[in-house]
Amino acid sequence: MILDLIPLALFDASQFFQWFVDNANYMFVFVFMVIESSFIPFPSEVVVPPAAYLACTNTGAGSDMNIFLVVIIATLGALVGAFINYYLALWIGRPVVYSFAESRLGHIFMINKEKVEKAEAYFDKHGAVSTFVGRLIPAIRQLISIPAGIARMNVGQFAIFTFLGALVWNGVLGVLGYWLAQTVSPDQLFEKVEEYNSYLTWIGYGIAAVCLIFILWNAFKPKKGESVEINNQK
Repeated sequence: MILDLIPLALFDASQFFQWFVDNANYMFVFVFMVIESSFIPFPSEVVVPPAAYLACTNTGAGSDMNIFLVVIIATLGALVGAFINYYLALWIGRPVVYSFAESRLGHIFMINKEKVEKAEAYFDKHGAVSTFVGRLIPAIRQLISIPAGIARMNVGQFAIFTFLGALVWNGVLGVLGYWLAQTVSPDQLFEKVEEYNSYLTWIGYGIAAVCLIFILWNAFKPKKGESVEINNQK
């Protein structure tokens, strides 16, 4: 049943959205977030906001869900999907990853050499923390796990940074669902999620920028001992 719905999700987001609203539960939140976080293109915006909306309005199939559990389960799903990419890249290696990206099958899944190169360059530039920041950036989010696997990043670090990054992003989506629950009716939900989708992109960029600034500031600020030594030299 779920596999039959994947092409629908890829080509008609509005139909999938309505199906999800009518059938939402924790299992579907988890499964579709696993898909979203793997190499299969799938928007988290059509999963977490409607699930959070239903949890807050106590209507529809998801009326028995809790918004906090929606965010946590979505984050766990994202982590599992990220591990799929991580271990595939780890096991098959860089040449095969790039061959797949250039293949017709890779293009069907909306993966190409340029996207993989972009994710790898981002990982090389920002190191391990890129698995956290990358979860907030469109086009990088799903693929950042691939260079982490190629580089054989420590699994524990990968899990922590990925979980935290996915938690922040799903938290943003959950807040959107909560806010929409206070302001729009169910028949307006898809239209409003679509409307705010571009804003979500910029919110992701903004959070990522703030995180990077904070990380760089901590990395380059003088330590206490260094400050004392600099003052003594003066």
